[in-house]
Amino acid sequence: MPHPLHQFRFCPKCGSENFLENNEKSKKCADCGFTYYFNSSAAVVAVIENAEGEILVATRAKDPAKDTFDLPGGFIDMDESGEDAIRREVHEETGLLITSAEYLFSIPNIYVYSGFEVHTLDVFFRCKANNFSDLKAQDDVSELQFIARNKLNPADFGLDSIRKGIEKILEEVRI
Repeated sequence: MPHPLHQFRFCPKCGSENFLENNEKSKKCADCGFTYYFNSSAAVVAVIENAEGEILVATRAKDPAKDTFDLPGGFIDMDESGEDAIRREVHEETGLLITSAEYLFSIPNIYVYSGFEVHTLDVFFRCKANNFSDLKAQDDVSELQFIARNKLNPADFGLDSIRKGIEKILEEVRI
């Protein structure tokens, strides 16, 4: 497998083409000496239950994994906390206002966007919403539905980290 930075040919500091693999985590510019470390992008994932204990599942409206199941969430913006990001992402995708967000676990992932591999760390939160009357699929979600835990099939989830997260939720996490 090529170095994760294989798609970057030029030094981001000086623009030199002498931007070479330094080790498994970085590339270094032979001209200016700048070393760039390749770190994960942070993303958030919401696990939301209704009063019946069903989990809110989204259907992806766009690639990657278009038309497969997902959980609400997305990338954390610069200068944004994980808690702020999960509130924003859930509102953008579902219309819901989150009243609490509690860390559950995290899973590394490779999210392929427009042919570009984005290494992510997906941070899963147990989220509560008091009112589901504003629930509406929007943004990059085509449909929302609540599914009972015993009817969730990890294979229906198109993104690897979400599939692994559903498996973990079904095996060990009590919501």
